[in-house]
Amino acid sequence: MERPIIGITMGDPAGNGPELSIKSLNSETLYQKCRPLIIGDAGCLRVAIDTLKLSNQIKVNGVSDPSEAKFEYGTIDVIDMKNVDLATREFGKVQKMCGEAAFQYVTKVIELAKTGEIDATVTNALNKESINLAGHNYSGHTEIYADYTDTADYAMMLAHDELRVVHVSTHVSLLQACQAVKKERVLEAIRLAASGCQALGIEEPKIAVAGLNPHAGENGMFGREEIEEILPAIEIATKEGICIPDGKAVPPDTVFSKMEGGWYDVAVVMYHDQGHIPLKVKGFVYNKELSKWDSVAGVNITLGLPIIRVSVDHGTGFGHAGDGSASPASLNNAIDYAIRFAIHKR
Repeated sequence: MERPIIGITMGDPAGNGPELSIKSLNSETLYQKCRPLIIGDAGCLRVAIDTLKLSNQIKVNGVSDPSEAKFEYGTIDVIDMKNVDLATREFGKVQKMCGEAAFQYVTKVIELAKTGEIDATVTNALNKESINLAGHNYSGHTEIYADYTDTADYAMMLAHDELRVVHVSTHVSLLQACQAVKKERVLEAIRLAASGCQALGIEEPKIAVAGLNPHAGENGMFGREEIEEILPAIEIATKEGICIPDGKAVPPDTVFSKMEGGWYDVAVVMYHDQGHIPLKVKGFVYNKELSKWDSVAGVNITLGLPIIRVSVDHGTGFGHAGDGSASPASLNNAIDYAIRFAIHKR
């Protein structure tokens, strides 16, 4: 099978995306699995190569079209958008220019995927304040992708090793998140979780549905959302043939330990932090003796889109951007997931 072309956005030019892109693509093994293509600014990548002291090993090939790419280890192909003035770029700062550039990288990679010129998309981190300063009123990548692909029904999946979660709601207040726990949306998230796992090659995924309240409501003592909204969604999904072993909401304080033990392939969670916290406790490992992160791993996948989108599960790293210290683990994981999705889709 021909290696899939994976389009990778460079992320905010003032952040860690340029150096992470270089680190991840400085791998001969990666080029044996796929044909990576950065969407960004060639000048930023050249600066990152110098920072990482890799100028004797890697060169940048600026192109305007995927057909011009070489896809050879040692040469990093980039759709050169030429959006960044290096003389005015400041690492670690919110800047209108960088927000505009990051936004343009995302819309370009979406365009390439929609026209079939690339097989999957991977996104480095952008800064929400920067893109809004540039006049693009989105709360993140997910909303941009949904808008530019005309997708109404979508959900976020986080994944690290065998832990996977799909959210009923994400970037809203906790009060709004509780109000969003409705039968229709819970059912939609369950369906997306099932199809997302199947797209990874898990033919009959086992799905847990976390409760909203402590102890999953304790039969109505601590809230009735499990009885009135979550259980009806589970019953419909079960009738559709989706495997939900428990047949009811699982207490959220035990669902992740059970998934680690192999009980489930994915958990549907009710709100942002219910899913993010356990995934990041496992994927983000800080070494207090060395005062540095040993691991920043995990990926963010948008389900329900007509194109494949996987992202790093961390921010722009403004605090250390440009010093070469950022870990590429999450980007490596994201590219691997994108390859899996692309191959299975074929």
